[in-house]
Amino acid sequence: MRDVLITVLYMVSAVLFIRGIKLLGKADTARKGNALSAVGMLIAVVTVLFEKQVMDAGAMSPGQGDLLTERYLGSIIGAVWAKKVEMTGMPQLVALFNGFGGLSSLLVALAQYANARNDNADAVPFEGVTLGLTVAIGAIAFTGSVVAWGKLSGKMFKKSVTIPAKNALNAVLAIAGLAGVCLYAFSGSNTQLGFIGIIAVTAAYLILGFTMVVTIGGGDMPVIISLLNAFSGLAAAFAGLALNNSVLVVSGCLVGTSGLILTLIMCKAMNRTLYALLFSSFGASKSKSAAGSGKEPKSMSVEDAYLILEAASSVVFIPGYGMAVAQAQHAVKELCDKLEENGAEVSFAIHPVAGRMPGHMNVLLAEANVPYEQLKTADEMNPQMPNTDVAIVIGANDVVNPAAQTDESSPLYGMPIINAYEARTVFVLKRGKGAGFSGVENPLFTNDNTIMIYGDAKQTVSSLVSEFDDK
Repeated sequence: MRDVLITVLYMVSAVLFIRGIKLLGKADTARKGNALSAVGMLIAVVTVLFEKQVMDAGAMSPGQGDLLTERYLGSIIGAVWAKKVEMTGMPQLVALFNGFGGLSSLLVALAQYANARNDNADAVPFEGVTLGLTVAIGAIAFTGSVVAWGKLSGKMFKKSVTIPAKNALNAVLAIAGLAGVCLYAFSGSNTQLGFIGIIAVTAAYLILGFTMVVTIGGGDMPVIISLLNAFSGLAAAFAGLALNNSVLVVSGCLVGTSGLILTLIMCKAMNRTLYALLFSSFGASKSKSAAGSGKEPKSMSVEDAYLILEAASSVVFIPGYGMAVAQAQHAVKELCDKLEENGAEVSFAIHPVAGRMPGHMNVLLAEANVPYEQLKTADEMNPQMPNTDVAIVIGANDVVNPAAQTDESSPLYGMPIINAYEARTVFVLKRGKGAGFSGVENPLFTNDNTIMIYGDAKQTVSSLVSEFDDK
C-alpha cells in the first residue's frame, strides 16, 4: 500500500509539472502555471521524505531532523529572496537559480558515489555513466551560471575576457571529463580508479563551465541563461536515472527540453546557430563601426516631444533593459493610457532577446498590467512600422540597431531587429550616449528621424504624462 501511494504521488507531481509548464506558455496563465509547478515540487519533496521514512512517526533521528530543518530554511530563504528582488535583478536571480539547480544535482551525485564507496559496492556501468553525466552537466551549469550572474550583475568580468585557443582548451577539458566518466563507470571493484575518475570529471567540467561562458559577451546572455537552464534540467534528469527516481527524471527532462527549445528559438531570433553561440563568442568584443559617419544625435526637451506625441495617431513602444533599470514600466503604462485617451493606437514591440533573460520585457509589462494583446513580436510589428507615427525606444539598443541589416562588419550583422528606423519619428530614451550591453554602436541614434531624450526613463515618461495632464 505504501509503495502504491508513493507511485501515485509521484504521478500527481509529474502531471502538475507538465500542466504547469504548459500554462507558462501564455502570459495570462503564467502565474497559475508557476503555482501548479510549485505545488508539484512540494508534493515531490514530501513524497521523497515519506519514501525514505523521514516523515515516519517515532523514527526521527538527529540527521533526519537536520534534513527537515534544512528544507524549511531553504524554503524561507528562497521565498524571501524572490520576494525582495527587484525586476532589474531578476536575470541575475534566474542565473543563480540555474546554478543552484546544477550544484544540487552535482552534490546528489557525489553523495551517491560516497555511499556506494562506503558500502564497497562495485561500479555498475549504467549507473556509473548516469552518475558521471550528472556530475559533468551539473558542474557546467553551476560554474557557468555563476559567471553569467557575475556578468549580469556587473560584479565580475566587467571587461571582455579572451582565452587563447579557447575552443581547443574546452575540447581538452571535455575529453578529460568524459575519460573520467568512463574510468569511474568501468572501474568495477577498483575504488582507486573510481575515485580518480570522479575527481577528474568534477574538476574538468567545473573549469569547462567557466571557460565556456566567461568569453561570451553581453549580447548573448539571454540565450546563455536559457541554455544553462536546460543544463540544470538535464543534470536533474540524469540524477533521477542514477537514483532510480521517476519524478526527478520527468521534471529534469521537462526543464531540459523546454530550456533547449527556448534556446534554439532565441538563436533563430538572433539568426545564429547554437554552435556559433558557444564557439564564436558573439558580442565579446566591441564594434568600432561608425555611428552615422560622425554625425551628432539630435536631442529634444520633454515639452517639445509632447507636441509630437499629442498629434500622433499610432505609437509603438520598444522596451529594453533600460526600462527595467529605471523601473519605468508603470509610468509607461500611464503614458500608454494617456495616448489611447488622446485617440492614438498603442502597441509594444517585444524582441525575443530584449533585456537580460528570456521574456524579461513581457514580465515587466505584465507587472504593470499592460494588456497581453498589445504585446507584439518583431515579425508582427515590422510590416506596420513605416506607417507608425512615433516609435519610442526605451533603453533598448542592440534590438533596434540598423547595423544588423547594413553593416557586414558588425557583430550584430544578420540578427533580425525591430525596424524602429522606419517609423516617421523615433524617440530614444537613454541616460547617455553609450553603446548597449554588447558594446556595439547604434547608427539609429544619428538618423534624421531620430530624436534623443536624455535622462532617467521613468522621469522622462512621467514628465510626458504630466504634459498630457496639464493640457
